[in-house]
Amino acid sequence: MNEFDVVVIGAGIVGISHAFHSVKAGLKVALIERNDFPRNATVRNFGQVVPSGMNLKWQHFGRESLRIYKEIQQEYDITVRHQGSIYLASDQEEMLLLEELAEINKDNDYSSILYGMDKCLAEYPGLQASYVKGGLFFPDEINIDPRLAARKIIEYLGWKYGLVYQPRTLIKNMVRANGSVHLTTADGELVKAGKVFLCSGAEFQILFPDLFMNSDLVLVKLQMMQTVSQPTQIIKGSILTGWTIRRYESFRECRSFHRITKKDCQESFQQKYGVHILFKQNADGSVIIGDSHEYAPVKEIDRLSVDINLSLNRFMLTEAAKIFDLERFEILKTWNGYYTQGQSNDIFEKTLDDHIHIITGIGGKGMTASLGYAKKNVEKTLALNIKTEY
Repeated sequence: MNEFDVVVIGAGIVGISHAFHSVKAGLKVALIERNDFPRNATVRNFGQVVPSGMNLKWQHFGRESLRIYKEIQQEYDITVRHQGSIYLASDQEEMLLLEELAEINKDNDYSSILYGMDKCLAEYPGLQASYVKGGLFFPDEINIDPRLAARKIIEYLGWKYGLVYQPRTLIKNMVRANGSVHLTTADGELVKAGKVFLCSGAEFQILFPDLFMNSDLVLVKLQMMQTVSQPTQIIKGSILTGWTIRRYESFRECRSFHRITKKDCQESFQQKYGVHILFKQNADGSVIIGDSHEYAPVKEIDRLSVDINLSLNRFMLTEAAKIFDLERFEILKTWNGYYTQGQSNDIFEKTLDDHIHIITGIGGKGMTASLGYAKKNVEKTLALNIKTEY
């Protein structure tokens, strides 16, 4: 029987983050993943690390994540590109929200810079002058390649700290016995752990299904697209637009937010599917465009179709063309992404017998905030003292 101080189940970014802080603290840690590498929410997103979009609590976690990503990148290439993020206002109301958020950022000591229309057009070639009224730029924010970053961080943790990564391993059962947790794999292997972090994302059927079925978790389906490579066009960093300003949590802290958004038509196609248009150019020159949001409670997740809604993609492409004049709008690939979130809490946390700690339902905050959130959670759970440095 293999024995570890900590076993983390699920190698998405939430699981990786808990393994990171546990192994960095000098503990013997195993990260167990049922696939070769994660295949769900962690690799099906934009790769935008944007604390700017989060409320104050999660912005702190996101800023700590930024620091950690950059720190790792200095030692090991995990695909970090430090190009900043910008929110583009399409009208004067959205511009007012950017101005109010800039004031909030000053109080939070988080760097942001207001851009006028001319500055936006100069910095982002192809941006439509008919769309943009101004922007708010966050110079500290980064992009990563979501298809590569997770496995590269796992490689880094094995190389530097001796993390034991155990892929293609399905944990089918775990029980408390003699002050520890005994885990059984589908192959009959036994693993012993002092503590377990179960970070299994949207997998609700294998371990503790009744707990998840009786929770208020919902599954969120997103649609995204990737264009072919742009021949010469360079789009820096993360591009977030007017509907994002009207959606993201950070703007809800602006004094004019509710007055402005209460006028929005809740019956529109855009509202029905939770569309807000984002752009991110990959290192190969292709551009990711999206995204949409459809919701179903855990007990009813089968009502979310596995199919791509082509009319929804066409709508997003039409709206995207109003914002950016890309050299090539041909779509190379499309996909669905899925993540879980709670209806009453900003993350789902459940502790069983003081040794099994379940963490999921982080919503769309995972790539941005998991490393910072896990630092606090590991410190609390394992009674460690992990310094926060930002």
